[in-house]
Amino acid sequence: MSTETSVPHPRVSGVEGQPMDASDAALYATLLTEAPAGLAFFDRDLRCRRANDALAALLRVPVRELQQRRPAEVLPEGLATAVETALRKVIDENRPLSDLDLVVPAGEPSEPAEQADVAAAPVAPGDAAMVATAVEERILACSWLPAKGADGKHLGVVLTALDVTERRRAEEVIRRKEQRYRSLVEASAQVVWVAAPDGGVIDDAPEWRSITGQAPDDYAVGGWLSVVHPEDRPRIEAAWRECVEENRVFETNYRVRTKSGTYRHFDVRAVPIWQGDAVIEWVGANTDVTGQREAEEMRGRLTEQLSAAALRTARLQQATSMLAEALTVSQVVQVITEVGRSAIGADYSAVALLDDDKLRLSIVAPSQPGADGESGPVSRDDIKVSDQTVMSVAVRESRPFLAEHPDSLRLQLGHGEKDLFAQHTEERAWVGLPLLAAGAPIGALRFSFTRPREITEEERVFLEALAGQCALAVERALLFEREHRTAEELQRSLLPSDLPQLPSMVLAARYNPATRHVQVGGDWYDVFRLPDHRLAMAVGDVMGKGVLAAAGMGRVRNALRALALNDPRPAAVLAGLDRLFSATEDEEQFTTVAYAVIDPETGHGEFSNAGHPPPLLISPDTPARVSTQEPGTPLGWPSQRQQTSFSIETGNTVVFYSDGLVENRRRGVDAGLDELVAVAADAPPEVVGDPERLVDFLVDRMLAGYEQVDDVTVLALHVPPKPA
Repeated sequence: MSTETSVPHPRVSGVEGQPMDASDAALYATLLTEAPAGLAFFDRDLRCRRANDALAALLRVPVRELQQRRPAEVLPEGLATAVETALRKVIDENRPLSDLDLVVPAGEPSEPAEQADVAAAPVAPGDAAMVATAVEERILACSWLPAKGADGKHLGVVLTALDVTERRRAEEVIRRKEQRYRSLVEASAQVVWVAAPDGGVIDDAPEWRSITGQAPDDYAVGGWLSVVHPEDRPRIEAAWRECVEENRVFETNYRVRTKSGTYRHFDVRAVPIWQGDAVIEWVGANTDVTGQREAEEMRGRLTEQLSAAALRTARLQQATSMLAEALTVSQVVQVITEVGRSAIGADYSAVALLDDDKLRLSIVAPSQPGADGESGPVSRDDIKVSDQTVMSVAVRESRPFLAEHPDSLRLQLGHGEKDLFAQHTEERAWVGLPLLAAGAPIGALRFSFTRPREITEEERVFLEALAGQCALAVERALLFEREHRTAEELQRSLLPSDLPQLPSMVLAARYNPATRHVQVGGDWYDVFRLPDHRLAMAVGDVMGKGVLAAAGMGRVRNALRALALNDPRPAAVLAGLDRLFSATEDEEQFTTVAYAVIDPETGHGEFSNAGHPPPLLISPDTPARVSTQEPGTPLGWPSQRQQTSFSIETGNTVVFYSDGLVENRRRGVDAGLDELVAVAADAPPEVVGDPERLVDFLVDRMLAGYEQVDDVTVLALHVPPKPA
């Protein structure tokens, strides 16, 4: 179809033979040839009377095939049905139809032969456009307008069609993104809201209101800020205003009142939306993190509980270690006082023990160190088990007694506690714990506080465990005290009560046991007169500590005396001890003895050594030295005993001692002997001439700076100058 056939000349007949003036003809020709939109006129029989090239290209049908044909004759079935349905609707209803999209299905590209035929024949502009048109599916936005003549007669329908494929595709992409975003928001715990550039409310937020229970009007006025917790609101409102003013991201957390009246924790993040250089709105998202916060709080509480349990366990272990070192009941009380103060903040504590009749409780005072470093006197007062006191109730009922405040104490006891603790008038809370041994009470433990105090279940478990450890420590301390008394009596019976007093010789001795508080060990000394008036001196060391070592020491001492009375020669005495020792003592027993016999009148004597440290010789004329005689073997070891003669001159001193004086963990025997000689050399003359002062001087100087790990025995014999 040529331009001449598709575009009428001016003044030719128009539709239905109506004439057209020049302007109408120009407009008509321009629309048909230049308009980007597709245009067509259909008569009442649905035949296309006119169509422009743009519509032909959109429909992918040459213009000549559209002319004088109905859509069903040239268009695909689905497309033709849609076109004819729209045409009939406009014709029947005589009113425009718009916003109706037509989908032109994708078509196959034209074959080369067909293209050659088209090129050989005259091709209208629409035909040429059709050849070049792509074959993908197209979307046309169509409007259908009823056409009327000058007389108002309905002549047909005018179709306008615009290609909106790209726009519809873009709209579909946007729609899918919005749908995807909406699904993402709905699938998450976030609640999205929008605010104006100044932070005010511009859109309703139904999802937010479904949580808070706000009415639309309430939300429009107060927005999300109106339901923020009153304690959080000043902080949140100030931060929100600051972010709005500075156009920066708003990120924080706060509590929100829900429609049930409870508060939930929300994290919020709001960002400004920019258009060019200006913020056009704010978009925020709130996330309910209540579960996370509750889990964190739970984890925090569990961590605190575990930390507290670990701390109590450490304190209990510390208390157990301290109680293990407490040897007396008063020291146990001292440990309990320290633990009660540090572990539970107790202001006062006490331990009471049942008497043998189980009728009275004796309060044990904590040990007070005396000047000598040992425990001072222990004061004891009594409470009847039948009394209404904290400790009495705990003992009678064998269970913990707790009073968290004075009213609780009066309710349980019938009155305030009127016992030995009446001087503690500021007490406001009390704890009583029975001390149980093999299930039976042996005493009670008492803590008190100067303020009302609730004892938690964890603290109660700790206190009961502490009471158990305290009971064990008390049992151990009672056993120790009994052994202590026995050891003291045994020691007094084994060591000389006093030393012989001689006009020509002066004697002094010291004995320091290594076993703390048990005043007995394996070291011993003895000085006695023989029937021939000579003086017998012995210093020995039995391996071990405590009562067993002391018993062995007693056997050796008594045997030595018996043998000396029969044959006082040192070699004979030690040989006799060897025979006795081999017959009666264990092979593992290790015992050393230094034995000497001296004539007090002349200073002459004999000496024999069974593995004991050599004597120390101090003379005013020569340097101090130790004996170089071979020490021999310990008792019980096969050996030919030898004896050496010696003489103690006037003004000289001989010192016998045990290895505890010269040997310890940090100092070997050889170094100790050298140090002993050096210390003796430093002794002033007035100290050397007084054996009492000399033994103290040697012990103090040799033990200074060292931990005493063994018994120390020192026996000194001094021959004073004869009076003028």
